Amino acid sequence: MSSSAPASADSLLHHRSFIAFWLARTGSSFGFQMLSIVVSWQIYATTGRALDLGLIGLAQFLPSVALALPAGHVADQYDRRRIVLFGQVVEWLAVIMLAALTLMHLADEIIILGLVFLIAVAKAIEAPSLQSMMPALVPPSMLARATAANAVSSEAAMIVGPALGGVLYVAGAGTVYLVTGLLYLVSMVMVGLLRYEQSPPRREPASFSTLFAGIHFIRARPDVLGVISLDLFAVLLGGATALMPIFAKDILHTGPWGLGLLRGAPAVGALLMGFWLSRRSLEHRVGMIMFGAVAGFGIATLVFALSTVLWLSLLALFALGAFDMVSMVIRGALVQLDTPDEMRGRVNAVNSIFVNTSNQLGEFESGMLAAWLGAVPAAALGGIGTLLVVALWMAWFPKLRQRQRLENTEEFKEGAADTL
Repeated sequence: MSSSAPASADSLLHHRSFIAFWLARTGSSFGFQMLSIVVSWQIYATTGRALDLGLIGLAQFLPSVALALPAGHVADQYDRRRIVLFGQVVEWLAVIMLAALTLMHLADEIIILGLVFLIAVAKAIEAPSLQSMMPALVPPSMLARATAANAVSSEAAMIVGPALGGVLYVAGAGTVYLVTGLLYLVSMVMVGLLRYEQSPPRREPASFSTLFAGIHFIRARPDVLGVISLDLFAVLLGGATALMPIFAKDILHTGPWGLGLLRGAPAVGALLMGFWLSRRSLEHRVGMIMFGAVAGFGIATLVFALSTVLWLSLLALFALGAFDMVSMVIRGALVQLDTPDEMRGRVNAVNSIFVNTSNQLGEFESGMLAAWLGAVPAAALGGIGTLLVVALWMAWFPKLRQRQRLENTEEFKEGAADTL
């Protein structure tokens, strides 16, 4: 495995394959965010049923969980760049079909949901391979900065993409689909251009042993287990943002404009922190910085829960997004660097399952607690629970707490063979 640029290059801009990768991720992220807004609007305008909006989420959630482990196995067995390219070609064709059928007035609810499901299947197949490619594109010392740069593009897409899709919808759903197809085309071209070198994989038939090898590997690696489980429980307990409409209307006494500000504040905090992290290396006490960031996330959640004025709530959510970005960058880099290349697809697949389910279950948990106890106690308990998780994980994973650097090559080499 070799990087596409000399390790001495101290700027991400010196790594051309990473730039192509970043442009591909940016194009597909913006395209997907625009796609999400046009699909939901088109279906609701067609049927007028709120249930159909839930079916859109279900059509995307099921493949992401059901196909994660097989997709992780495939990512470790075949050329990851070709897998990503295959997935994006399928997504692009589905988007072009949506555009054509919409312009011909042939797109109905079943067709739209079917093509959304196809896109979700392609993304599920593509995801572990895409996540596993980045360590080969930059030196290990720059992986955290590269992770932050990718997160910046994702946050920017989440902020700008839906707004851009909404503006373009004035010209019709077909126009939004065509622009989305163009963005996916740019992404495909960038993936085709990047140079990616992957160690020749050891071909193994799919079995329970190989499919669940990622789980066995994570269980055998305390640092990786600690990082992934910390994320899982912190997100489960810190889902107060799902209660924003209640806080906006009943506690802060603001309208839709205030709700929009509240929803945007975490993304702005994460975006600015991502810019800062993409230009600076994390070289010392990364374990304590990560735990401190998750604790900061919990404190910000608690402040948001107890706030009764809009400016303080916005400040708390801004800090929440910034702290979350710090922990996400460190967690992402630690998992990638502590996992040998031949296992990255399966480990990233398991991690993606935890991320997807924890986000969904975290919102459900917050909603249920709010129904039982009220919004303020539910959000406050989430913040307190996050702080408790941090304290427990610092005690249960002392090596992770004492971790000084992101790179940890000696440890995974001795244990990798036992988990395959």
